[in-house]
Amino acid sequence: MTNKMFTDNLEEYDNPVVYDIENNAYIGELPLLVEWASKKDGPIIDLACGTGRITIPLANKGYNLIGVDLHAGMLELAKKKMEESNLQIEWITQDCAQLDLNYKSPFIYMVGNSIQHFHTNESQNQLLTSIHRHLMEDGIFIFGTRFPSAEELLQPSTEEYWKTYKDITCHKEVDVYTISNYDALSQIQHYTTIRKFKNEDSNVVDEKRTKISLRYTYPKEMERTLFQNGFDILHVYKDWNGTPISNDSYEIIYVCGKAK
Repeated sequence: MTNKMFTDNLEEYDNPVVYDIENNAYIGELPLLVEWASKKDGPIIDLACGTGRITIPLANKGYNLIGVDLHAGMLELAKKKMEESNLQIEWITQDCAQLDLNYKSPFIYMVGNSIQHFHTNESQNQLLTSIHRHLMEDGIFIFGTRFPSAEELLQPSTEEYWKTYKDITCHKEVDVYTISNYDALSQIQHYTTIRKFKNEDSNVVDEKRTKISLRYTYPKEMERTLFQNGFDILHVYKDWNGTPISNDSYEIIYVCGKAK
């Protein structure tokens, strides 16, 4: 059974093609993942893999990949991209917190800050239990999440410019703005993303809004959560280049193993 919490929080992924246009160019996680993949032998599981942004480049380096995601539309685009690349990747539509696979993996990872979709302590525990169950005894689990700094959490609740990109599906330039509202009791940031489509004269001719809610977890809180769910923290970084964590971090990257 799929948790309604997740299905109600998927607006940002309703158009996989546009999602790819906005995000697919970034593969900054790849070097660190390749470093650990090279030490393991067996199928690698990419959780919340989306359209295969990292799954496909990693498979392209010769590794055996399995992509798991809740969103069927994202996986359909991932399959299409895989076929165009002449790769063999297994794609599975499942809730990452309720994995039911027939094998264990030596290496499981979750990128794109996807763990922030797990809003409650219970759902975080379910996710980590699910991963622990599918990880080999000497396996590695790597994931990243946004660092809950004051700058990150206390963003203005007004419309703030984020970025501009070219939407090749409608041949228009798109200005992207965000509105943020942080609920300190639940530790959830509620984002509204506003995309303003401009014509050749730079006039706004259309506007679309989507919402997404993301849980922020503090470092000491995450340490305890991982430990209670059977993981040892091997490394903690501030980015995917392996830089040591610090107070000015934007992300937290965890490299974990099964507790002995």
